[in-house]
Amino acid sequence: MNYQHVLCAVDFSDESLEVGKRARDIAQKYGARLSLIHIVEDVNISLGGGYELLPVLPDLPDEALLQEAQTALEKLAQQLEVKDIRLWVVNAISTKEGILGAVQAHHADLIVVGSHGRHGLSLLLGSTANAVLHGAPCDVLAVRI
Repeated sequence: MNYQHVLCAVDFSDESLEVGKRARDIAQKYGARLSLIHIVEDVNISLGGGYELLPVLPDLPDEALLQEAQTALEKLAQQLEVKDIRLWVVNAISTKEGILGAVQAHHADLIVVGSHGRHGLSLLLGSTANAVLHGAPCDVLAVRI
């Protein structure tokens, strides 16, 4: 396979740099574009019937949270020392939906993810990994840390 666009999903855990390096090396090997993505999961999901008495959550994520994620993504990109890199902070219902939506929108042909994490990608060896693997229209590389 000759990859053209490598999408690396990061969660800002300590292992994110290693996952990013693997994605960078693959992108360099194939002369592919490299993009980093971080998903901010949307907690404002309509619960529907029976839950009307729950307190209304404020609109999340707020701009400060999104900006913090953008700053962390920029720092990671600098550590990877890649000149032409695309950075995306995406607000989505789930990590899976955010990753797969970006793959579709930006025509990535390889997704690189960590095999574990402590934040948004913490379940990648469970249901999220399964969903990404079975929902992805392209190859998926789970980097074992």
